[in-house]
This record gives sequence, C-alpha cells and structure tokens, in this order.
Amino acid sequence: MSRRWLLLALLLPAATAQAQPAVSHYDIIIRGGTIQDGTGRPGFHGDVAITGDRIAKVGNLGNAAADTIIDAHGQFVSPGFISVHSHAKRNAVARAENMLRQGVTTEIIDADGGFANSGGEDIVAQLADYAQHGLALNLGAYVPFNTIWQKVVGEDERRPTAAEIATMQELIRRNLAAGAWGISAGLDYKPAYFATREEVTKIVAPAAPWRTLFTNHDRVTPPAFSSIAGMGETIAIGNAAGIVPILTHIKLWPNEMGQSGRAIAAIRASTARGQYAAADIYPYIQANTFLGALIIPSWAQAGGREALLKRLADPALRAKIAAETTTAIVARAGGPDGIFLPTHAKQLTGYMAEIGATDATETVLRLVEREDPFGIFRFGSEEDLAAFLQYPDTAISCDCGSTTETKVHPRNYGAFPRAFGRYVRERHALSWEDAVRKATALPAAMLGMVDRGTLAPGMFADVTIFDPATIIDKATFVDPAQYAVGISYVLVNGRLVIRNGALTGATPGKRLFRAADMAIYRVGDGATRSLSVPSFTVRLTTAEGAPPTEYRGTIDLHQRTADRLATGTLTLSSPGRTFTLGGSGPLMAASGWTAFTGWMRDAQGSATPVTLTLDTANPTITGKGRRLTIRLGERSAVAKLR
Repeated sequence: MSRRWLLLALLLPAATAQAQPAVSHYDIIIRGGTIQDGTGRPGFHGDVAITGDRIAKVGNLGNAAADTIIDAHGQFVSPGFISVHSHAKRNAVARAENMLRQGVTTEIIDADGGFANSGGEDIVAQLADYAQHGLALNLGAYVPFNTIWQKVVGEDERRPTAAEIATMQELIRRNLAAGAWGISAGLDYKPAYFATREEVTKIVAPAAPWRTLFTNHDRVTPPAFSSIAGMGETIAIGNAAGIVPILTHIKLWPNEMGQSGRAIAAIRASTARGQYAAADIYPYIQANTFLGALIIPSWAQAGGREALLKRLADPALRAKIAAETTTAIVARAGGPDGIFLPTHAKQLTGYMAEIGATDATETVLRLVEREDPFGIFRFGSEEDLAAFLQYPDTAISCDCGSTTETKVHPRNYGAFPRAFGRYVRERHALSWEDAVRKATALPAAMLGMVDRGTLAPGMFADVTIFDPATIIDKATFVDPAQYAVGISYVLVNGRLVIRNGALTGATPGKRLFRAADMAIYRVGDGATRSLSVPSFTVRLTTAEGAPPTEYRGTIDLHQRTADRLATGTLTLSSPGRTFTLGGSGPLMAASGWTAFTGWMRDAQGSATPVTLTLDTANPTITGKGRRLTIRLGERSAVAKLR
C-alpha cells in the first residue's frame, strides 16, 4: 500500500561545491590500481573518479578525463584508514605527517577517557581549538569519561554524590548531542579507576538512545592482574548501559598469555546474546603509558601527583609502595627487563647499569619522582596478537596520534603499515582485503559513520594508495621517529595530502560530528539488506530564490549477500524535472535503522551526493514512527511518516 511522507523544505543551491556536471570529466581519476574497497571482498582492477570532496565512480572509467590523473598501476587503492584510538596533539594536526604517512585520514581523539585539562568536557570547543590552524586529516572526538570524572569528582578516592552523578550524565548527554562518536574510558587510570562498575554504568547509561559505543582501557586490578576480568567488566558495563562495548587496544598481560581464546569467547558470547561487542588492536606486544600509572598502587596515587610524592617521602609508606610496585612490574611487564624507557632510549635494566643502580623498583620510584617519564611495557605473545587480529570484529588501530614528538612508542610512526607489511604480507595472518576492511569499513561501522570507510559513489574521498610489496614500518624502539614506507598517495576529502610519498602541506581535514540519525552497524555479517519507501512527497528548492517544488519520490534499494554495493532505484520527480540514482554505495543496517550513500543525477546534467537514513529511534525526535533523513550535499531535512 502506498505511503506518503511529508518532508521539510530542502534548499539545493544552483551551484555548490557538491553540485557537479554528470559528464565524463572529473577532478581526479586514480587509474589502474587494484581496488580494495573496504568491503572485505577480493580486490579488482579498476579506476576511482573523484568530484569535489566525494567519490563519483568506481570501476572501468574508459576514456574519461580529469584535471589530475594518478597512476596506481601495481598498487592498492583503499579507503583512508580510520584510527578509532587517537591521542593526537593539538600542535601536530595541521601537518599530521606521522599519521598521513601511515595512510590514516581520520582520527577520533579523547581515547582512554581523555586526560585532565584536555578540554574534552566540551568536544565542540575542543575540536575548534584543535582546528584553529587547519587540519591535515579529519578529526572527531569521544566523550572522555576520565576527564569528566576528574572534573566533577576530583583526584580523591571517594563516592560521587547523586548530584555529581547527574552532572556527569548531563555532560555525556550534551556531548553526544553535540556530535561525539561515543564514550571513551580508561578505567585502569586514576582517578577514574576509583569509580565502581555500578557508578560507571549509571553515568554512561544516558547514552543508550544514541545507539553508540563504550570503548574502555580495561581495568586490571591486583592481586590477579587479570586482563580477561577487565574485559569482562567492559562488556558488562556496555551491556548493562545498552551501548556497544569496545575492548580497545585488546591485549593480555604476561600472567594470562596464551589465553586469547577465552577473551575472544567473551566477545563472541556477548554478540551471540544480541548485544554486539567488538575490539581494536595495535600490532605490537609492547604497551606505552606513564611509567608509574599502572604499576604504582592505586591507593598511593589517590589525591593526585602531589599526594603521591608526599607518600613517597614517608619511609614506611615508600616501603609499602615499593613492595606492591615490585609485584605489579612482574604482572605488567614480566619483570624489570620488560620495561623500556623511550626518553632514555634504553631498557630499564640498561639505564640501571648506566647509573650504577641495583634495585629496579627503587629506580622506577626515583624516575617517577623526578620526571614521571613514559615507559614501554612488554606484555604478550605474537600468537595472542594474531588471534585477536584475526577475530572478525577487531579493527586495526594504533593507540597513537598526530605528533611531532620523537621519544615515543614506534606505533606513532608505523602501526598501520606494520599491520599490513608484517601481519599480511610476511606472516599471512590476514588477507589483504580483510586487513583493509579492518582499517576502514569496520571502524566506520563501529563508530556509526555512514559516509566514510568504503570506496563507493557518494562517499567522502578519503583514499590511501599503497604498494603491497613494500609497505612496512621503519620505526624502532630506539629510533621511533622514522616514517613508514610504501604509502605513495593519500587524499583527504578529495585533496592530495601525500603525493609521490611526500607531504603536500594541504589542510583539507574536517571536524567530524556524529548526527543523531547515525547508529552502530555491522559489516561483513552476510546479511541481506533493503531500503524501501514506496511513495513519499518532498518539497525541494533547487535554485536560489525559486519557490519550492513538490517532488514525488520512491526508494527501492537492495543488497544481497553476494553484492558489494546496493542496487535498485531512487527517484524524485516533478512535472518539470526528475532526479534518478546515478551511483550506488552500500546499504548499512541495524535494528530499526537503514542507511545508504550514493549520487543523484538529473536530466540537465548535474549530480549531487545523497545520504539517506530510515530510522525508528532518532533520540532527538519525539514520538513513534519511521523518519527519513535526506542529505543532498550539505543540505538535510527529516520526514516523518503519517
């Protein structure tokens, strides 16, 4: 039976950056590469056309012309990599060379719950601050739980009042409404470490209507120091709060090495219960954080750094701290020889030999007192890393970010190329197509991002071109600030930021905000999808100053298990003009929600990117019923079914 939709007036300027001639001339054509489109399906030989900031066509473009031709023969053409766990520095995002040379085009900051004074309690102001000198890549943000907890509750180990919990809940609501991509926590770090599971669940529960995620650096507590228990807590919080738990930089500490199967079983069990869970991972078995953050006991850190220093000055308390720290060094690093000091470019044991020290724990305490440096901790096994990497819902990430610092973990300069060079080409832990999916479409789906992560018509033109024969990291622990090799071209929003392996200096990055009609969805699950609206009515203004014109529309899109992209029809017709579907992207789906991205074209020869969502649970709209959100270029409107 026919159904009618009433759509708010939608203004489409006669000439915008998105409206382009529907002829075989483009701004950029990437020719002759092997296209790894992010879907996880085998690569294919073809071309990619870009118009403005969007992908216009993927396939054999024949004799089509472009202002710029990029020869990609012998190389892979991939969506730009998406880093879901970023610690980007404000002073580095205008250049972002260490990330662009890894093929990364989007970073989501405030990972691990953010940090004190990060400004993350207001992500709009925070991202504006980051972007004041331009962005070389795209930047989004999480709501940082740790920042909010510290701002409201402080450094002490105490219970928050009901009013304080309400304040934290409101900060989470406000930032999600402003466009945060989920909630990030680092419950292993003080003072958020002092929050009980029940308190965390209560504080993050208002996020449930937003259909978003809870990504957490798992809390690992003495005496067991169990990573698996910490993962279980993350999953339990996400499940109880009604949001998707993400086990960020998933790992097993030394006392549980070899038990990756147990951790994977916990993720799989949550998903099987109907509560989707996922993970991200960096391709190293060495972690990096402040030297004392995870090995000095929590009670000693209560009240902040000044309180810790006072306790260390008390001989009796220092002895107690030392005893517990010794136990933690073994649990977290397997012993003193498992700790590397990047600022000194030496193992802890080598540094001790240099200064004539014999007590590893005392050396650590003195370093914490004097400079509180970073420490790199050896934690796991290659076998566990490979098992986690192979789990279908584990995204490739880096726990790094745009930086100019040079005394850091090598993942800041090499994580993504290492995943491809070491674990695909050399160790065959993943196929090329699956590794690309894990760096592109999967993280996009985990975030609820509908217009990036896949090479398809209508998607933003974030593209990475790399040589599968040479891509690899060069960064080492002693000399980490070495750029990766094998990345030849990178485009952000249709503009070259890496050309022939060199930085162009362009700043086409955008601040990315999650819209209320976005939802977390799954990719590679083999599901058949469809989006069908038999009839709707929309009033469009297609020229500046012209009166609105009524268009009748139909949507009938389908994507079978065997299909890379959607097929079908999407039309908007008036007595004098008709828009038809000019290019299809993928259908994305979750419970009560479907999305689509593609191109619309009219008979006059203009084309405009389109994104649709058909939704039953937009948190910003009251009342029941489905809503159709249409975005044509930069314009959008919402229709409600009567």
